[in-house]
Amino acid sequence: MNILLCCSAGMSTSLLVTKMQKAADEQGREAVINAVSASEVRNHVSEADVILLGPQIRYMLQDMKKLGGEYNIPVATIDQRDYGMVNGSAVLNQAQKLIDESADS
Repeated sequence: MNILLCCSAGMSTSLLVTKMQKAADEQGREAVINAVSASEVRNHVSEADVILLGPQIRYMLQDMKKLGGEYNIPVATIDQRDYGMVNGSAVLNQAQKLIDESADS
């Protein structure tokens, strides 16, 4: 699965990317996880299976959902607690659930 994390500058999610990759490796899941700034999402959206927004840019959710819709990619905001605690496993599970739900619809 290809996960695109989006935050205001692309920096605050770098630790989360590391934790998510570690969780994926431990669970035997193949995952490519990238973090980009909001302004860079359009350049990477075609490579993604899901887009997750950092809570600090949740105000952009509708615009990002519209962009994701153009590519049939689910978009959601990362749970604030999971983001703050850098819970890579929980965010990875959120991404997988969104991908699964999108495939079912």
